[in-house]
Amino acid sequence: MDFEEFLQQVAKIKNLPLPGAEAHYKMAPEVRVRELENYLKRSKNPKKAAVMALFYPDLDNLTRLLLILRKKYPGVHSGQVGFPGGREEPGDRSMLDTALRETEEEVGAESTKIEVIRPVSQLFIPPSNFEVYPFLGIYPGTPEFRKQASEVEDLVEVPLTEFLDDQNIISTRMTTSYARDIEVPAFSLGGHTVWGATAMMLSEIRELFRKIL
Repeated sequence: MDFEEFLQQVAKIKNLPLPGAEAHYKMAPEVRVRELENYLKRSKNPKKAAVMALFYPDLDNLTRLLLILRKKYPGVHSGQVGFPGGREEPGDRSMLDTALRETEEEVGAESTKIEVIRPVSQLFIPPSNFEVYPFLGIYPGTPEFRKQASEVEDLVEVPLTEFLDDQNIISTRMTTSYARDIEVPAFSLGGHTVWGATAMMLSEIRELFRKIL
């Protein structure tokens, strides 16, 4: 989709009700849904993190979404595809500040140029005990991305049309941090399988977009 057309439509998202858990659960295996529902019945004092779903024009002025492939490290999210973002730090004034700071650190997109459209529904990640605060942002021009070498293995630049294509919703069997050999709903985007919390947040954003695009 042409970026100018996308900009004209995306402002409508500001006034839409958020699908929230209903959209999240469409991209979660049943065992994860039960785990999340149990979490909502008790307090776990989670750590906090924030991420940015960043949309921008490529060199052909077509709309893209930026995801990142994380480095491999000793942890539950090692080597996974996700949004740029990270954990809250003491100097952050808000979770939005966290998302903007982390996005600039990880991919080099200048935080002062990002127009934040709105927050979307926060999501708890049981294996790492993080409450994640996602934001939807627009970058006005084609960014000159710069990977943070210690955190980011690769950039995954996804055409908006690919993100919205129903054929890219798949199911795959995998062993996760919470279950062995289970069927997991996922997105096939940019040559990668995107699952877990990132897929759940993408599901909500996708539902919002399908109402306006």
